[in-house]
Amino acid sequence: MTRALVVIDLQKGLHTPEKPLFELAEVLSGVNERIACYREAKMPIIFIQHHEEELPLHSAEWALMDELDVRYGDYFVSKTHANSFYQTELAGLLEKLEVGEMEFCGAQTEYCVDTTIRMAHGLGYRSFMKKGLHTTVDSALLPAEIIRKHHEALWGGRFLMWL
Repeated sequence: MTRALVVIDLQKGLHTPEKPLFELAEVLSGVNERIACYREAKMPIIFIQHHEEELPLHSAEWALMDELDVRYGDYFVSKTHANSFYQTELAGLLEKLEVGEMEFCGAQTEYCVDTTIRMAHGLGYRSFMKKGLHTTVDSALLPAEIIRKHHEALWGGRFLMWL
């Protein structure tokens, strides 16, 4: 079994002047560092892209952020639900690649990142994350920084292990 890096929804349309993603530059830099590690180890990198009304398929908003080190040979999964496994080819791709472990990063912390981490755990995958490599926007109730810290407190040792 191998490990794959799963980059969730780091798409242009999720970061706007009205709702900026928290510490986005730091997150993107850290994600690219992880991508470089996976490339060096020749382990798979999977980019997940959400599409819906605000992120139309193949639109500028749907596109991955320019700062990401995306290359030929990477894998791409399109989804319409917070759960990256729901009605997608992700499970089949992981099986084909003989992936038993996943490292997660991406956006948005409390939606697609959290849902996918919990689903992966429920399906029996060993999951990992480097702290801080996920982001979100301020909500009506909580600032993004608190949302991120809260989810890290929930995930660590229960749904994933820290790198």
